Amino acid sequence: MRKALAVLSIIVLLSFSTAFAQTKTYTVQAGDTIWSIAVKNQIGISELLKANPQIKNPNLIYPGQKINIPNSNNLNVLENEVIKLTNQERAKVGLPALKTNWQLSRVARFKSQDMANKNYFSHYSPTYGSPFKMMESFGLKFMAAGENIAYGQRSAQEVVRAWMSSPGHRANILSPSFTEIGVGIAKKSNGVLYWTQMFMRPY
Repeated sequence: MRKALAVLSIIVLLSFSTAFAQTKTYTVQAGDTIWSIAVKNQIGISELLKANPQIKNPNLIYPGQKINIPNSNNLNVLENEVIKLTNQERAKVGLPALKTNWQLSRVARFKSQDMANKNYFSHYSPTYGSPFKMMESFGLKFMAAGENIAYGQRSAQEVVRAWMSSPGHRANILSPSFTEIGVGIAKKSNGVLYWTQMFMRPY
């Protein structure tokens, strides 16, 4: 099976289709908004509205209304395992664990899905541009950011081991400049997994 890796990182000081499957149902409570429901379920508003075409006006929801909540598919288990293994590698050299940022994981998931859907393997996305531009377009603000990508590896252990064997990827994983992590995985119809690991230090 063909496998590949790529790495990109940047430290900057600044002066200023879908990866989801299956759904669960949420009953709107008094005081809920689309935004609060999205945050509570760690999902983007756009994905939430896409799963609920019956909602014509996102500002008009009412208690007792049933809303479909897209569930991350079983790849979420692998994503969490990558984060755990990454923090284990950092602990070996005395670095603090990276905090999981669900919004960054969401961006990483979109990046992996984009690569799988559009048949490319690159830090630069024809849809979203550079990883840094993509993070910013999703509302993330950072002083430092980086990205590791891979495809073809069949387990979290295999992909983290591959990244740790590559100086550039290892540097991102062990960078003291980063404090948060997001991981997103997508599976092509032929079963090949695309992996994206994003790092950042927010303001």
